Amino acid sequence: MAAPVTKKTTQRKRTTNRGNKPDYERELSTLFQILGNENQILMRTDQKAFTLLSILGVFMVFFIVHFLKVQMTWFIFLFVMVYFVAALISIINLILVIVPRVRTEKTQEEESNPLFFAGISQYKSASGYARHLRSIAQDREQTTNLFAKQVYSLGMINTYKYKHLRNAITAFIVAISAELSIIMAMAWARSLPFLIQKFPILESYLSLSF
Repeated sequence: MAAPVTKKTTQRKRTTNRGNKPDYERELSTLFQILGNENQILMRTDQKAFTLLSILGVFMVFFIVHFLKVQMTWFIFLFVMVYFVAALISIINLILVIVPRVRTEKTQEEESNPLFFAGISQYKSASGYARHLRSIAQDREQTTNLFAKQVYSLGMINTYKYKHLRNAITAFIVAISAELSIIMAMAWARSLPFLIQKFPILESYLSLSF
């Protein structure tokens, strides 16, 4: 007597059939989701870089305008050198974030990628580009590989951008800290005679300290 066919047996057969054949629709949906996330990360990284570059430019203009008024001492000279070196490192890293230079091994298949502007510009007309897209769309495996390569490329670019953005933020913090130290030193030097005049006991205390 044959065993009755139940719902569990039917589900097992469907699962087995799905396991034998790749689910291209689910793979493409996952790739599209990852691609959208990578594009958002790329845009946010560029926005942070532009914002940080603008803030650094404002601080540098403010510092350069008042630089001639600074009474130079060894302490201030040291922090001025730290400030300019850190600001220069931050600017270089921010430029590398905005204009990334990612070196990848190019093959003939990657050079004609129709998902990037470099590959799109190789077609002489829109109809030729459309025909090529149709030929790719007919092969699901080729379509999946094409989008996977684009996701991988964006991932490499975002990794490069994030590394230099992190270096730029670190250098920016060092530059701002150096500038604040210079301002505090100048404020202390200008306020010290006033404090000694108001509190004469400070003069004897400072002479003992130094």
